[in-house]
Amino acid sequence: MSPPIDELMYWIGQSAVALMAAAGVLEAGRKRYDLFGMVIVALAAALGGGSVRDLLLDRPVFWVIDQTYLIGALLSACATFFLARFVVLPARFFLVADAAGLALFTIIGTKAAMAWGTPWLVASFMGVITGVMGGILRDVLCNEDPLVFKGTLYATAAWAGALILLGLMALDVVGWVAASVAGSTIFLLRMAAIQWEIGLPRFTAKGR
Repeated sequence: MSPPIDELMYWIGQSAVALMAAAGVLEAGRKRYDLFGMVIVALAAALGGGSVRDLLLDRPVFWVIDQTYLIGALLSACATFFLARFVVLPARFFLVADAAGLALFTIIGTKAAMAWGTPWLVASFMGVITGVMGGILRDVLCNEDPLVFKGTLYATAAWAGALILLGLMALDVVGWVAASVAGSTIFLLRMAAIQWEIGLPRFTAKGR
């Protein structure tokens, strides 16, 4: 028997926070920040997207009303910080964790916006914001060009998954099935884009 969709979304949210916090530490690790700096980057990555979404929707910020998200992000950040000292993590681990977090956060953000009564297009965009904004904040704090603005498919994969989720919901597909299909699509699109360097056309101007 599948869990209730609200309970499923809650644990998906906790998993997304932990994954993005770990990815934030691994990204900041290249800058050799101290523990405090790593934690700040991890919190921005893990909580930033959902915070921006909640502020735009004028609803209580998720980790303020339920501090278990904050605790989970802190624990994941610290665990990753110390684990990296003793275990050689694969070079692609950051990208896999980031892709998984992107998928989970996009699903959560889209569902949250729909539950708040937003139109479907707004809900899909809120899903994208939830998925990518934490990564943007992480990259800015690390003094890097945001990953979402260059290179392989990132926000596009999130938006495709959000639209698939909304389409399946409109067809009355069971909640956990719709979330699983849409989340898997985002993750697989992102990993395929990394593997085969699939990206959108870049801006060029004639004569430049």
